[in-house]
Amino acid sequence: MNTRSIHFRLILWYSGLVVAVALVFGAYVYQGVRERLYGEMERTLMRRASQIAENILPHIHDVPPGDIAGQIKEVYSPEANGRFIRILKEDRSIVYISGAPKDGRFNPGAIPVPPGIISAKRTEQLAPDLTMRIVTVPTRIQGESYVVEMGAPTDDIETALHGLVMTLLFGLPVVIMIVSVGGYTLVRRSLQPVEDIRATAQQITFGNLSNRLPVATTGDALEHLSVTLNQMLDRLEDAYEQASRFSADASHELRTPLAILRGELESIVRERELPASLRERVGSVLEETERLSRITESLFTISRLDAGEAQIQHVRFDLAPLVQTAAEQMALLAEVKKIKVRIAGSPAPVMGDPSRIKQIVVNLLDNAIKYTQDGGDISLKVSAAHHKVILEVTDNGAGIAAAALPHIFDRFYRADHVRSREIGGAGLGLSIVRSIVQAHGGSIEIQSIEGKGTACRVELPLANGEAEHHA
Repeated sequence: MNTRSIHFRLILWYSGLVVAVALVFGAYVYQGVRERLYGEMERTLMRRASQIAENILPHIHDVPPGDIAGQIKEVYSPEANGRFIRILKEDRSIVYISGAPKDGRFNPGAIPVPPGIISAKRTEQLAPDLTMRIVTVPTRIQGESYVVEMGAPTDDIETALHGLVMTLLFGLPVVIMIVSVGGYTLVRRSLQPVEDIRATAQQITFGNLSNRLPVATTGDALEHLSVTLNQMLDRLEDAYEQASRFSADASHELRTPLAILRGELESIVRERELPASLRERVGSVLEETERLSRITESLFTISRLDAGEAQIQHVRFDLAPLVQTAAEQMALLAEVKKIKVRIAGSPAPVMGDPSRIKQIVVNLLDNAIKYTQDGGDISLKVSAAHHKVILEVTDNGAGIAAAALPHIFDRFYRADHVRSREIGGAGLGLSIVRSIVQAHGGSIEIQSIEGKGTACRVELPLANGEAEHHA
C-alpha cells in the first residue's frame, strides 16, 4: 500500500480519530457507571443508616438492648442481606453490631472502629479481593452522641465493572474495525469522482481532444476543478485545431510553389551552357528544395492523419506478406551496408489501409538500416496474440540515448542533429508512423539502449468478425 497516498492518510487519520474517540468514550462510560453504582450504594446505605438513627435509636433508653437488635434484624436483616451495621457510643463502645453474613464473606468484628464520631464514608480492605464501603451517620440521643455505621461489600459492583471492562475490551475493537471498514469504503466512494477524472484525463490525447472530464455535481471544489479543467481542454483543443489547420494549410500552399521551383531548377541544371560551378550550386539548391518538398509532404500527411481527413481504406489483409514484400524492396539499401535482415512471420490478419501500414514498415526499416553499422543485423517479426497483431523491428545499431527516448515521436526532433542531417532525416518519420498507427487504433513503443540497439513494437487490432462488420 502506498503510505503517501491520500487514501492511506485519510484512512489513517480517520481510524486514529475513531480509536481516540472509542477510548475516551469507553473511559467515560466506565467512570460514569462506576460512580453511578457506588453513588447508588452509598445513598442506599446512608438512607438506611439515617432511618436507624431517626426511628430506632431514640428508644434506646426505653427498651432493653436486645429489643434494639431485634428491631434492626427484623427491619434490615443484615446477616441475610450481607450488610454490616454497627452502633457506637461517644466513647467508641459498641452498642450494637450485626452478625456474620450467611455466606461468611467477612467478619464484622474485624472491622476497625473509626478514631472519631464523625459523619463520613470510607472504604475498608477486608481481604485482598474484598473491600467494604461504609457510611456513618452521627446523632444525639438525650445528650449522648451515637454514630450508626452501615456498610456493604463492593465485590458485586467490581464484578459488574469487570464485566463492563471485558465488554469494552472485546466490543470496541470490533466497533473500531467495522467503523474503519466503513470509513475506507466512504473514502473510496468520496474519492471515486477524482479517480474518474484521472482515468478520463489519462485517456485524452491529441487524437480525442474533444473528450471531456466527468463533472461531479457536488457544488464544491471538486465540481469547480472539473469545470475548470474542461475549460482548459476547450482552449487546448482550439489551439491544437488552429495549429493543425495552419500546418495543413501551410504545407498545402507550399506544395505548388516548391514543385514549380523544383521544376525550374531541374530545367536550369539540364542546360548545356551552364558553367560547372553554377551547375554545382544549382544542384545543391535543388537537393535542398527536394528535401523541403519531402518535409512539406510529411507535414501535410501528418496534419491530415491527425485531423482524420486522410483517406484510409479498411480492408482485411495479412500483415506478414506485406512485411516480406517491403523488406525485399528495401533489400538493396541493406546490402550496400552488408546488413543481414531476418524476417519471421505467422498469419496476422489486420483491418486497415495496406499502403499506410506499409509506410509504417518502410519507415521503421529505413531507420533501422540508417542507424545500424555495416555488417549489423536487423530482425522483423510478425505475430498475432491476445486479439492483437504485433510487428517487431529490432536492430543492433547505434541505439538512442535515454534522455532522447521520451521525445522521439516529437515533430522535427532528432537525437543527433548533425548525424541526422547528414543521413537526411527531418525528424518527421516516427511522427508519421505514430499518426498512422493511431489512425488504425493501434499503439507503438520503442525501447533502446545507446550503443546496443533499438527495438520497435507496433500493435494493431487483430481483424475479426466484429472488426469486419465495423469496417
